[in-house]
Amino acid sequence: MIEIVTIDREYGCGGANIADKLAASLNWKLWDHLLTDEIARLMDCDCYAVEPHEEKQDPLYYRLFKSFMRGSFEGTLNSKTVKMVDADCVREAAQRVVTKAASEGNAVIVGRGSAYYLRDRLNAFHVLVYAPVEEKVRRLMEDGKSEARAVELVETVDRDRAAYIKQYFGVEWPLRNLFDLMVNTRMGDDAVVQTILGAMKASQRFS
Repeated sequence: MIEIVTIDREYGCGGANIADKLAASLNWKLWDHLLTDEIARLMDCDCYAVEPHEEKQDPLYYRLFKSFMRGSFEGTLNSKTVKMVDADCVREAAQRVVTKAASEGNAVIVGRGSAYYLRDRLNAFHVLVYAPVEEKVRRLMEDGKSEARAVELVETVDRDRAAYIKQYFGVEWPLRNLFDLMVNTRMGDDAVVQTILGAMKASQRFS
């Protein structure tokens, strides 16, 4: 039986709000900002230090610097005393938090590679939500962003997510055959939630 729903999403298509409404409809726990909180707790740092590294690669210059530090004598000496918050350690913490959330069940988990970590779990239902560019720009402008900034974010955030998935999971994002359902959010958030619930029931793994 389905006890976990993962929501992967294109940036700006309303995935966070849809996940929130879905969790409320199911009366399940929502793991979105809570994931960030738990990652920060595991790493003993502030959420603001974690957020810039979620679902992103570190810049090339940083990765080169980190490789140098790992190979240098000074880096070896200091590796246990210097606490670094970067994409690698955030991803490792995210895997632990996602796995824990899944083990508890009755969870709606947003992004952070959750669909890929949980791809072999029979009790997980994986959803990808997407939208046309103009719909994503419209939504972002409604949230207060300028049109230019909205277009920039739509073009860059998903590119970063794709690079992240490629680096850590070795597949192209989105891996369509992973998802049980893909929904265009242009139909409206409430309609998307009802579509997800209907698909879960139609799968005969959810009452």
